[in-house]
Parts: sequence; C-alpha cells; structure tokens
Amino acid sequence: MSDLSAFPNGLDALEARLKQDLAWLELPAKSWIPPREVNGQRVVDVVIIGGGMAGLVASGMLKRLGVANHVVLDKAPTGREGPWVTFARMRTLRSPKQLTGPAMGLPALTFRAYYEALHGREAWVALDRSPRETWMDYLVWYRRVLDLPVRNGVTVDAILPRADGMLDIVCRQAGRTETMIARHLVLATGRDGLGGPYVPPIADDIERKFWAHTADEIDFAALRGKRVGVVGAGASAMDNAATALEAGAGRLDLFVRRTDLPRINKFTGIGSQGVVHGFAGLPDDWKWRFLNYAMREQTPPPRPSVLRVSAFPQAHLHLESPIIGLEQDGDHVVVTTPKGRYPVDFLIFGTGFKIELTNRPELVAVSPYIRLWQDRFPVPAKMRNGELEASPDLGDAFEFLETEPGACPALAKIHCFNFPATLSHGKLTGDIPAISEGADRLARGIVRALFVADRERHFADLQAFDTPELLGDEWADDETETLSELSSERTPT
Repeated sequence: MSDLSAFPNGLDALEARLKQDLAWLELPAKSWIPPREVNGQRVVDVVIIGGGMAGLVASGMLKRLGVANHVVLDKAPTGREGPWVTFARMRTLRSPKQLTGPAMGLPALTFRAYYEALHGREAWVALDRSPRETWMDYLVWYRRVLDLPVRNGVTVDAILPRADGMLDIVCRQAGRTETMIARHLVLATGRDGLGGPYVPPIADDIERKFWAHTADEIDFAALRGKRVGVVGAGASAMDNAATALEAGAGRLDLFVRRTDLPRINKFTGIGSQGVVHGFAGLPDDWKWRFLNYAMREQTPPPRPSVLRVSAFPQAHLHLESPIIGLEQDGDHVVVTTPKGRYPVDFLIFGTGFKIELTNRPELVAVSPYIRLWQDRFPVPAKMRNGELEASPDLGDAFEFLETEPGACPALAKIHCFNFPATLSHGKLTGDIPAISEGADRLARGIVRALFVADRERHFADLQAFDTPELLGDEWADDETETLSELSSERTPT
C-alpha cells in the first residue's frame, strides 16, 4: 500500500471538508443507549465480525445513528482485511470507478474524493478502474478518518446464546481467550461467511499439494515453468490463470463446462434504485425467479481479465470440457474431459463458494435452528437451485429466523450482513454498488430493536426529565388582574 503521509496537503483538505460536513449534519448522533453491565463486565451493544468493506460501513452507519458502544473484530492484520490484497488477483476492481460504495451519501467520503485529493482531477479522468491495492488504501483511510472501533488479530471461536437473551462472543487474540457479552451481533464475513470455498468431490482423492482453490494462498512463483490447469470460467478463475501465466507458467489449460464463455452481465443491465430498494418487497416466487435466472445465465468475467489470459500463447481454452476424471500420476495429475486427457502439475479450482453452516465452527450452537429458504419456499421442480435453497431466510434487519419459533430466540440478535443474504434482501451486502443502502437498512433495524428493548428505561427517562423550557415569568395570567381593572377597561369615555 502507498504511504498516505506522502500526500498530506490533499488529504488534509479533504478531511477538513469531511469534518465540516459531519458537523453541519450533526453527525455522528449523540450516544443514546443506556449502558449495561453483567457481573461488572460492560456489555457491548453491537459486535461486528469482519473488518472488510461491509463491516466498516456497518460500523460507520451504527456510529452515525448514535450506537457508539460497538466494536469490529477482524482476524487479519490492519490493512489486510477482506480479499483486496490477499486472494483477490485481478489488477483492478470490476466495479466502475464512480460508484459511491461505502460513502454513506457523503461526497467527501467517496473513493473519487479520496483519489482526486491524492492524485488530482486529471489523474481521475485518466483512471479506468481502481487498482485493488488502491481500493485497500482507501478503506484504510476510510476507517481512520471515521475513527471506527476496529480490533485486528481477533478470531471469533464461538457465538453462544445466553439465558438473559444476550450473546457470549468467545474470542481469541495472541493466544489469549476472552468472552465478550453482546446484545447484537453482525456477521460481515463476506462471500464465504456462511460456508466456505467449494471444491468438487472429484478432488477428494488427490493429494492437497497438487491443487488449490482460488481463495487459498498460492505460491505462484513455484509454478514457473509448470503445467497449470484452471477449472471455471468466472472472474476469479481468469484472474488466477493470468497470475499463473504472469509468474511464468509453461502451459495453462482452462477447463469450462459451458459451450461458450458467458458474455452478458444480466444484473448490471437492470441496476437501479428500484432494484436496490424494491427487491426485498418482491413475493417469494419473484425473488427466486430473478436470482435463479441470473445465476443460471452466470456473470461473465471482465473483458480485461480474459484478454490478460489470452495474450499468452501458452494459454489454452477448453469449452464443453467438464472434468469427468482426475487421477494422480506420480509427480502430477491427469485431468480427463470429454475432449481428452491433460497432464498438469498443479490445478486451481475457480469453482466459487458454498453455503454450508456446518463449515462454520463459530455457529455450531445456533446453526441447527437457522431457517433456510428451503424451509420457507416450495421450490418449483424446474427451478431447483442448491445455493438458493441453502440461503438463510432473513428478517427485515438481516436477522436470522428460527425454523421452529421459540427454539432459539437469540437468532433475532444475529444479523447476516454477508453474501448469502442476497435472496432475502438483494445485492446489498457484499458488492460495492449498494453497500451503503444495505448498511443503512441493517443499522436502522438494530437501532429499532435496541430502543424497543430498552423502552422501560427510555420511558423512565422521559418521566424524570425536568429541565424547564419556560421559567414562569414570560407572560402573566389575565385572571390575576382585578375585576375593577377589567371594569374600568370596559367603561366608555
């Protein structure tokens, strides 16, 4: 990442403007939630797991609405939260540069304002899309300028319902374990937040040293001169293929099931504020129809990503080539498709992620009670979709719902602000375009729940409030005048 201190003048001016904007808007709002303690331990009103983009904007929205007593936990070191400088391997973001993303409606908090403050207007005009490292720099600045309460290097091992309706959050940091007590919990845990990377079962009998998923750490330098296979036609598959080629792979074979690469990004074509705010209001069958269709059509890899791969003569594209066989042969593996057999030294699966609650050890205590869409919606036979069926059925504030009412009331305090929320709420939880709108919906729902839960305390405060607006000397009561004075006023002259 670049050294932000190298650009003091532009950022200083931008930060001064942002500070003034917030002051004019009276933001953040004053803290209003009555503090709680349990056995001398301060209760945290909201714990957010995940300090990437979604976790940061969720924190920003809660702070904006006066929920000061919250904390963001992330297992990564500062500046390495999320995928941007870890397993994301594209050169630039896939989203257009002008999208306002996590800015929460504040012009001075946008990526454009940040970039122009550092590099000037001409550089912004010349920029095609943001380099992913620059976007990470922006998020680090965003966190700093909003003074968000992020704790790094913290792993959450367990989320345990308490008898008093709150949650125990069992955390580990630098070998030390602590238990936080929280009233609400937000899972801002990204694309794999309710599961993990998906690898087809055909890889089960192959030694782990021969393959990786695109979400894994991969030593690309070790692939120099090697034969590399990549499975999949999505953006991540292309970006990993390109990274292997740029590291000097001797040959690359990309295996695709489809007869052609997908070419049209369907959801981009209908992107609007109507979709952002209206999707959650659709009847169940229409939500399913929209997402099932879009998923079956698939999202194409960005054109620059494909060109990045096809520029190498040692790259080979194999369409209509699902893997039907995978076997280990000495120091390599052999990939079999309907079109032939291909020896490779290393295989990369760009096969996406799956929702699998049992893969998340921190959710063991609550996952058996989480209601899924397969529990809610009778799926038409011609529209079966395993990913959608396994998606959680969420309430208005992204909270989990119970399969059996009353079985686990604590689920109402756990909010799923990650990619699997898409079927319930639309694309508001992981992608840049509508992340602020999603965080606003989340934060307002949590604020509503906190206020309702504390209604007795707020009513008591209402009754106890005794600061007078009027002092009693502003205007005298007419009835204090004597009757004679009133009579004299009526006597004609």
